[in-house]
Amino acid sequence: MNPPSTTWQVALLHAGLRFGGRLPLSLLHATGALLGRLLWRAGGRTRRVIERNLSLVLTQESPETRHERGREAAIETGKAFCEIAGIWGRTPAEALTLVRETRGEALFHEAIAAGRGLIVAAPHLGCWELLNYWLASRTPMSILYRPPRQPWVEPLLRRARGALPVEQVRAEGAGVRTLYKRLSAGGVVGILPDQQPKQGEGESAPFFGVPAPTMVLLPRLAQRTGARVLFAFLERLPRGAGYRLHFLPAPEGIDDADLEIACTALNRGVEACVRLAFAQYQWSYKRWPNPIPPAPDVDESAP
Repeated sequence: MNPPSTTWQVALLHAGLRFGGRLPLSLLHATGALLGRLLWRAGGRTRRVIERNLSLVLTQESPETRHERGREAAIETGKAFCEIAGIWGRTPAEALTLVRETRGEALFHEAIAAGRGLIVAAPHLGCWELLNYWLASRTPMSILYRPPRQPWVEPLLRRARGALPVEQVRAEGAGVRTLYKRLSAGGVVGILPDQQPKQGEGESAPFFGVPAPTMVLLPRLAQRTGARVLFAFLERLPRGAGYRLHFLPAPEGIDDADLEIACTALNRGVEACVRLAFAQYQWSYKRWPNPIPPAPDVDESAP
């Protein structure tokens, strides 16, 4: 079967999302939790990646604890998959009613009022698609995205994310230049700070104590434009009750000209978010290469 590639096929998929958007969030999350349990029991790639990631991060925990944390992460992965219909399938106004609480929102308003430009760093944590709606409903903004591997998916993503007036910028040369212009003019830009950089384009920096390839674009944007940086994510509330929005200040040094210092600060910012909703991080994402590079201060010749 050929992948959908025509306009009408993409429209059909979008209509399917609209149908899913009629379902209560509690039902979507319950369905996603079931899917996550099945993924965990199946023992496929999703479980293998989660287990490997947590074995690197939770080194002080027992195997039993890591197993339970991994199972929780798989369940949240299932919820993340199913809740997309609840976000893209509703109008933005309807979807935004699911945001029940905000924490640190004053940081956002202060950054906007400063007029220096704002970079919102939104990790793969909780419901980042709804975060796009929340931000776009309050300020003009541009979001950086990497085109999906399947070209037919891109029109669907652009259509769903374009429900509010958002400038969607590809992660390529012309797109990066656009971000510099927007920030220099005092605009707002959204970036996934834990996106795996392409080979040769990142900097190795500790993430939960383990060296990880880390993007340099965000620190460079902050350093060269003087824009502020805030971290943000939407935490899932229990039993499909909605979401809690968090804004956190960026760690000191994220705009340092030394990329090692800046990328280390960037990863600390992601960590601070993850610690607030550990299981809701996308632990099924292969954050570290194989094999793991040694930390800079590790003497491999030592016995």
